[in-house]
Amino acid sequence: MRFFKALALASLLSGLAGTAAYAEDVINAVHFTPAQNGYAKSFLKFVDKVNEKGKGVVKITVRGGPEIIPNPQLGAAQKSGLIDMINTPAGLYLEMVPEGEVLSASTITPWDARANGGWDLLNEIYAKKANAHLLLHIDGGTGFHMFTVDEPTMLPDGSIDFTKLKIRSSPLYRQFFENLGTTVIVQNAGDVYTSLERGVINANAYPVMGYASFGWDKFTKYRIDPSFFQTDVLVSMNKKKWDSLSPESQKILNEVAIEYEKESYEFNKAETARLAQEMIDKGQKVVEMTGEGREKFLATAAKASWDRMAQRDPTHIEQLRKLFP
Repeated sequence: MRFFKALALASLLSGLAGTAAYAEDVINAVHFTPAQNGYAKSFLKFVDKVNEKGKGVVKITVRGGPEIIPNPQLGAAQKSGLIDMINTPAGLYLEMVPEGEVLSASTITPWDARANGGWDLLNEIYAKKANAHLLLHIDGGTGFHMFTVDEPTMLPDGSIDFTKLKIRSSPLYRQFFENLGTTVIVQNAGDVYTSLERGVINANAYPVMGYASFGWDKFTKYRIDPSFFQTDVLVSMNKKKWDSLSPESQKILNEVAIEYEKESYEFNKAETARLAQEMIDKGQKVVEMTGEGREKFLATAAKASWDRMAQRDPTHIEQLRKLFP
């Protein structure tokens, strides 16, 4: 009799263990732009792909955007475990992981960074400094532009007179803009419309993707080419949460991440071209820097990123330069 009771108990415990082992992993996530913005839409496509492929195994539940966690707090919120997953540019929490700037300083594709070991090195750095696990560099392949209210003044070397710009900046390109001689005002995206409307700023910087969704194109009638940097948007997870996932959940997330990294890269390039033309059709004019001035502009951008990384933490600079050309 005792044998059968023991057998029944063992069977029950085994069943419970099996249920626990196959319980669906649920991941809470937030994105850095409003839902109507192209970057949020792209992230939601990634979420849908994970949820479709991971049905019954892993599920991402999106809580919202900056109305849930303001952009400057995203890195800290993930590090502390307040949120499991964030979709946000590396440039928004460089004070925590300055090496994240390598994504914008480099022109390497996300899949090449995976192939040469650069992604693994960056992931190790994020794990140590931000308690984060990197899933993918999403929406790569394009850069940032300056947009101005008034027509820029061209200089003899082919550049523009940057000293006339009072430009809204993110932390990512603040030093670059200061090196150019602009007046820099660091603001969250949500404050830019009012600043343009009131004349607090006369220029803005952002990728073409998502620009018009904020309504900024109502004020900025000129786009300056060329673009600078590479978009640096990441999808990452709290490392403790990542480590707690089942191997099957991790496998699904990794597979979808690698697949969507390429898909979003190509889509971002095509969508950027479409949206750029759409703003031109609505009256925006393109001002193209040329010659020596253009080359100096691009060289100043690259140097600013590497200089700032070296100043903040030189530990991995030599390795990163080799892996993120």
